[in-house]
Amino acid sequence: MSVRPEVPVGIDELLERVREGYVRIGPQEAYEVARSGEALLVDIRYEALRERDGLIPGALVVERNELEWRLDPLGSHRLPQAVGHDLRVVVICNEGYASSLAAESLHRLGLQRATDMTGGFQAWRHAGLPVTASL
Repeated sequence: MSVRPEVPVGIDELLERVREGYVRIGPQEAYEVARSGEALLVDIRYEALRERDGLIPGALVVERNELEWRLDPLGSHRLPQAVGHDLRVVVICNEGYASSLAAESLHRLGLQRATDMTGGFQAWRHAGLPVTASL
């Protein structure tokens, strides 16, 4: 029995395929759903970017390499906010690319309401939404 290898795709095609699996939201909608308590904003940017550009008030900071362990409701290393598979999560990276792959990974863990924000933190900032200095 032979197994056919998957045909390789470039990152642009991979992002397109991943994003077909959910609806992305923009900065204003992310702000509104977070403010209303309908969603948890999760900032996956690395520390140097947070220090340089600041933080989104109320967003949970979870670096990308820890995301699945911290948000898996069944995981032994989950955060208190990881209350169940119905949790609505909006993943935010710097420009809206890595967050798409992260949201897809959360879908694989059963967090089907996970999405990401188009344009990432930079779009949030350019929209004039609140930003605080890094701690």
